[in-house]
Amino acid sequence: MSELSRVVVVDAFGGVENLQIVSQPLPDPAAGQVRVRVTGIGMNHADLMARRGEYKISSGEPPFTPGLEAGGVIDAVGQGVERSRIGQRVTLGVDATRRATGGGSNSGGTYRTHYLVEQSQAIPVPDAVPDDQLGALWLPYLTAWTALVWKGPIKGGQIVALPAASSSVALAAAQIVKRLGGIAVGLTTSQSKADRIQRLATSRYDHLVVTHDAQRNMLPWHRDIKRITDGRGVDVFFDPVASGAYLNTEILCLAQHGRIFVYGLLGEVGPVDVTPLIRKHASVTGLALGELAAAGPGEFTRGYHDILSGFESGAYMQHVDRIFELDDVREAHAYMEKGSHVGKLVLVP
Repeated sequence: MSELSRVVVVDAFGGVENLQIVSQPLPDPAAGQVRVRVTGIGMNHADLMARRGEYKISSGEPPFTPGLEAGGVIDAVGQGVERSRIGQRVTLGVDATRRATGGGSNSGGTYRTHYLVEQSQAIPVPDAVPDDQLGALWLPYLTAWTALVWKGPIKGGQIVALPAASSSVALAAAQIVKRLGGIAVGLTTSQSKADRIQRLATSRYDHLVVTHDAQRNMLPWHRDIKRITDGRGVDVFFDPVASGAYLNTEILCLAQHGRIFVYGLLGEVGPVDVTPLIRKHASVTGLALGELAAAGPGEFTRGYHDILSGFESGAYMQHVDRIFELDDVREAHAYMEKGSHVGKLVLVP
């Protein structure tokens, strides 16, 4: 009897009950491919959106396998690939999963025990990255790197504000800001989350600002920003919230020639007054990894190198809030939907 792999399948859009684990024959790599035995899968809000039917441009129609990140150990190689790669610890390049989940009825997501990928998309990882984090690097760090290094770049002494400070992306961004010599200001919705962030060994925030009270009403947090920046304002916001009153306050807090990078829309839709942008010669810019992909493989390679060198030097260290077994994927999705975690959530096959 041939060895089997396990795969998570969304059989219909909806709740966590639609996540099924099925067994399939272990896939063999084709020419130029490697097979990765997955040791860690980074979870992302996009996975929840795909399951609910809110991200069809990535998932396509059911049945499909969710997941945008993974990493592990190469355990088989196809024709034309050096056998010396067997046993190599790797992470899957963003381009590998982006192509595999590019719409239609394919099932190329990373929630599985084994993954086939072109050998160029299996990227060797330094020993400093734990096995369970091999598949949890790119969306946090490369998203932040795209804005703050590739699109930026941030200069020494600049003030960078990071909403959703407890998220893996913002925590990664703060580390990148500090490596570039900037000042990182984290924005979070509650004092309890601010206290948890402050206790993290991986936190690199210079300041933390609480934006809402216990009843979820927005506080006048622009006053805290004014105090922290001595009235100059923020040079860069790197923001997944970016809407309504929240975005209005960000615009109010911008320094002259300031910029707001928007990489998500987690906030409630509402009117925005853009008048201050004109007076401040400031801008709001949308950001997606697809823009980096469109610039060619060379830019991805530069991003990979910068991020992995940061892990190798100790400048970057990811905080994992909780690790779930792949068999507990329903529990993992339910936990992520609560939004109480700080840092990254990881699935381990």
